Amino acid sequence: MTFSLIARCPRTGQFAAAVTSSSPAVGARCAFARAGLGAATTQNITDPRLGPALLAAQAATSTSEAALAQVLAQAPHPSYRQLTLLGATGAGAAWSGAHTLGLHGQAVGAHAVSAGNLLANPNVPAAVVAAFAASNPAEELGARVIGALRAGLAAGGEAGPIRSAGLILVAAQAWPLADLRVDWHDEPLTELARLWDLWAPQMHDYVTRALTPASAPSYGVPGDE
Repeated sequence: MTFSLIARCPRTGQFAAAVTSSSPAVGARCAFARAGLGAATTQNITDPRLGPALLAAQAATSTSEAALAQVLAQAPHPSYRQLTLLGATGAGAAWSGAHTLGLHGQAVGAHAVSAGNLLANPNVPAAVVAAFAASNPAEELGARVIGALRAGLAAGGEAGPIRSAGLILVAAQAWPLADLRVDWHDEPLTELARLWDLWAPQMHDYVTRALTPASAPSYGVPGDE
């Protein structure tokens, strides 16, 4: 039903978590990120409590593997969960419990972790990580992550059609630099890419508005913050 990517940009320190699924509103339940700390996903038979738990454990432990093990030791029904976690240093980590649905897989690369379930083939996460590794590190992280998920779809994606997608991206501030969701669409990754193309040219300006409003550009939109 789902495949995902969490990633870090060493150039900017940004983290991103992106996910797509046949279920509606996947971004609200499965993708998590915290500025300066890391990114996580909780999927398969999803327990949304585990996303914040993974990030809290990441803050308190030395590695993503140790943080993931700590959460799994305390979580109810861990065999039904599929989890990913990536911190600011070291390798990421992934878990697919014994009750992960259908064909499933996971892949850990440099600054990236992908996992999926009910896939068309178990190599989709590896294709996602490979596409991210091949992307241009000078580009915005959000664009690289969306492109990698689209490569996963081209590599087979899910066993059935995807219907929703979401992206959360964090930078230096406590709030997301981007939090985009497509809750139901015939081509959710295409729609997510369209929303990204709309938002990306403005997103840094909205941070400037928050921190130094006198110097912030205005787009002249009625009711604009």
